[in-house]
Amino acid sequence: MTAADCLAQERIWFDKPRYDEAERRFYEQMNGPTQHKQDTGANSILQDIARARENIQKSLAGLKTTLQPSRGPAPKISNPSHRSSPSGGGSAADYGELAARMKNLELENQSLHTVVEDLRCALGKMESRVSALEKRSSVPTVNGTGPQKAPSAPVKEEEDDIDLFGSDEEVDEEAERLKEQRLQEYAAKKAKKPVLIAKSSILLDVKPWDDETDMKKLEECVRSVQVDGLLWGASKLVPVGYGIKKLQINCVVEDDKVGTDFLEEEITKFEDYVQSVDVAAFNKI
Repeated sequence: MTAADCLAQERIWFDKPRYDEAERRFYEQMNGPTQHKQDTGANSILQDIARARENIQKSLAGLKTTLQPSRGPAPKISNPSHRSSPSGGGSAADYGELAARMKNLELENQSLHTVVEDLRCALGKMESRVSALEKRSSVPTVNGTGPQKAPSAPVKEEEDDIDLFGSDEEVDEEAERLKEQRLQEYAAKKAKKPVLIAKSSILLDVKPWDDETDMKKLEECVRSVQVDGLLWGASKLVPVGYGIKKLQINCVVEDDKVGTDFLEEEITKFEDYVQSVDVAAFNKI
């Protein structure tokens, strides 16, 4: 079987492109020409721009402002899918109108910025003038432009040699005299006031050698220590242990004249009776 016979038996529609073209022309005559793919993309962009323009118009209407006084309401954009012009002239017109409206919006924005800047400048000038007026009202001036607290006296050339500080010297001398008088009074009061003498109360423990030591003789030896600023007080015997007793004696001393070291040295000189001396208590009076 040859190739021509095989093709003759196959069911192939060789004339399909021609019939498709005829069908396209028929529908174009009935419904109008179909849009190209590029027109479809442009139409979607135009729809987005139309929605944005409507939103801008709504916001401007809420602020009660218009883009131009002579301009009427914005025309509505019809559905681009029903346009019959395949050349895209309508889309170019919409782009031009949109560009004009955007330019008008920019001009409106610039004018508003200019008005705001003018208001700011006027407010700044007003604040500076108010502050200047406040300063003038608080500070007196000499040339008469503002309020004055007291009129200034005319200055004479003959008064240049006047000593302006003579009264101050007299005041200083009076102050020095009062100061000296008060110091003398204070010194007199201090001299009449009795001087306090620091004194202390000391309790001494005097220990003997053994239980055969004569405690009366030991006490007589301790009390025989007599110096200026020393006053002996009461005494008693305190048992220590094994029949031994110690002498506990109180005395009052002046701190500037008698000390504990002096008392210990003087009492321990009686070696036959005294073994040691300890300070049991020491109190300031």
